[in-house]
Amino acid sequence: MPLDVFPAFAPPQVEIQVQASGLAPEEIESLVTRPIESAINGTPGLESLRSASAVGISAIKAVFSWDTDIYRARQLVTERLQGAQLPQGVEQPEILPVNSPLGWAVKYAFSAESTDMMEVWRIVNWDVRNRLLAVPGVSNVFLYGGDERQYQVLVDPDKLKAYNVSLPEVTKAVQNANVNVPGGFLITPDQETLIRGIGRIESIDKLKRSVIKATKGTPVLLEQVAEVKIGPALRRGDGLFQGKRAVILTVSKQPVADTPTVIKAVEAAMEEIKPGLPKDVKFTKTFDQNLFIEASVKNVESALRDGVIIVSVILIIFVIGSGAGKEILQPLAVVVLGGLVTSTALTLLVLPALYSLFGKFLVPKKTTQVQEIDVTQGSVV
Repeated sequence: MPLDVFPAFAPPQVEIQVQASGLAPEEIESLVTRPIESAINGTPGLESLRSASAVGISAIKAVFSWDTDIYRARQLVTERLQGAQLPQGVEQPEILPVNSPLGWAVKYAFSAESTDMMEVWRIVNWDVRNRLLAVPGVSNVFLYGGDERQYQVLVDPDKLKAYNVSLPEVTKAVQNANVNVPGGFLITPDQETLIRGIGRIESIDKLKRSVIKATKGTPVLLEQVAEVKIGPALRRGDGLFQGKRAVILTVSKQPVADTPTVIKAVEAAMEEIKPGLPKDVKFTKTFDQNLFIEASVKNVESALRDGVIIVSVILIIFVIGSGAGKEILQPLAVVVLGGLVTSTALTLLVLPALYSLFGKFLVPKKTTQVQEIDVTQGSVV
């Protein structure tokens, strides 16, 4: 039987996030949150909608009735979102993975002595996070802190004026500098060759040499009007561990997964990752939900043990006692004591052993769904 800190106490919920960079909370509320709420209203089984609008992001939570299947609810919400009319420049609504209502299962803090936080963030985001997402029972891996790596183009207004270049022209040049284009096929009698124009950025120097336009036959390069470099993204918040900057990684588990099993699997995966990290990059566990479960189980065991001892002592006194009424109390005490010992042995020994042997036949089989994810890289201006 799966263990958790508390039993399921929250109804099925579908969480939606929409990012719209540059919009104020008032604009997010009127242009993003309300249209999505209007599209979701009327979904079968929907009981309430909760939303929050902040700078550049909208978060909507749809709460369904207890008898609603969470995966059916997610499918219905996905269909409804297709009818939401959002302004241009707003990213597509994203439905967050199914998480446990209890929140985090385990948290780690990654710190380093000499490696810069941009490299630490890259390692955690691309290597550690992808490995942990493959652990059975893990729903989502979220990280904050550190510095996100960006290709930055810092335009100089005076140079734009000197070269007679506009900001939209710079933006278009950067976008075109990071594109692969198809070129059709070269067909010969014995083979067919695919032709492509490779334009993806492979180094910062190639981006610097991108042509914005040509003036009287002379090309104007990106490095002539802007500083092109790799730098950290704008930070809105940070992560700290023992007073120093760190990348905080949070692992959420699936609602029906066994918490101790998932955490042990995450710990094993972290030990596999450890040899591949730079020598000065260290990680420390800062939160472990399994500790609360172990403490709760130990408390129950202690209370049960103490209760059995106290009741047994009282019953033994009645069994060996003498005086008036012993003919009635002794047989009754023997029966109660025998029942207590038997029920305790069944609860602590027999039933767990039977479940460990035959429990796998009681769990219904679930089909595995595979999603294809298209990941593209782009430059950030």
